Amino acid sequence: MENDFIKKLSKRYSPQFGNIAVDMGFITAEQLTDALAEQAEDSLSNRPHRFIGFILSVHGWITNEQVDIVLDILFKAPA
Repeated sequence: MENDFIKKLSKRYSPQFGNIAVDMGFITAEQLTDALAEQAEDSLSNRPHRFIGFILSVHGWITNEQVDIVLDILFKAPA
């Protein structure tokens, strides 16, 4: 049940998170594409769902501070 909520939340915000991170110059479009593909592969393989920011961070493509900046922008933006 909790994983369903996380997936819904991620489905709504992951593309926006990635677009903001690219627009801010924190990551490249290719890194975003790779992270989204990895997230989809997790889902297809029934692995636990991971947020895009987490995947990007694990690869060292984005810092925790940059994740915080993107989240701040994302959640202050009108829905």
